[in-house]
Amino acid sequence: MDTLLIDMSDTQDIPQDTDDERIAIREELQGLSFEQLQKLKEEMGTKLFNKKVFSGKHIDPKSKRKNLNFKRENKNRPREVSSKIPPRMVKKTAQPVIPVPKNIPRDPRFDSLCGTFKEKAFHSAYKFVDDIRDKEITILKKKLKKEKNSDEKEKIKYLVQRMENQSREAKLRREKHQQDKEEHTARIQALKHGEKPQFRKKSEQTMLNLVQKFETLKKTGKINKHIEKKTKQMKAKERNQHRYFE
Repeated sequence: MDTLLIDMSDTQDIPQDTDDERIAIREELQGLSFEQLQKLKEEMGTKLFNKKVFSGKHIDPKSKRKNLNFKRENKNRPREVSSKIPPRMVKKTAQPVIPVPKNIPRDPRFDSLCGTFKEKAFHSAYKFVDDIRDKEITILKKKLKKEKNSDEKEKIKYLVQRMENQSREAKLRREKHQQDKEEHTARIQALKHGEKPQFRKKSEQTMLNLVQKFETLKKTGKINKHIEKKTKQMKAKERNQHRYFE
């Protein structure tokens, strides 16, 4: 036991132990308790204790890993690398951040930056659409005469009627704008001559519009059809009112 209690500073001068000596040391250590073995290990040092008890050579796993050399059967083949060795980390250089402008979608109908909606300017700019619609109505009517399929005929009839209604509304809108323009011009002329400008009441304007509509229907020969349509609408309205009060 006295030979085992050696100072760490003298470990370099100790000769290599033989197998018989190592076996004798193990037999002596068998009678010691775990606490005594731990104390002995702390006094000697872990490296010297393992060297005396287990083996005379201490293998460093890192040095073993460094000495690995994978051979190739053919020089044209790539060198084999163990999958257990982690790859070397590549340092990422900081790249400058380029600011990207954010694309903000805008709807001109609801965006105040696009200005306010001007109905007259809009219809004046897209007046060519009315001309295109009139041409399409003529083409559809010719197609309707040649079509033999009943389902396709119904579709074309519905489309023609819809486009004619749109064309009629556009025409009435243009006439109203023209009338407003003439009235505005008449008021300006009255002011220039020192006269008081005339402004119609809402009831008078409504009556005038009805008279103009009646004259237009009379010229086109659709007054009877219009009266029948209005009568049917009034009857349906009265029927709904009676049903509501019942």
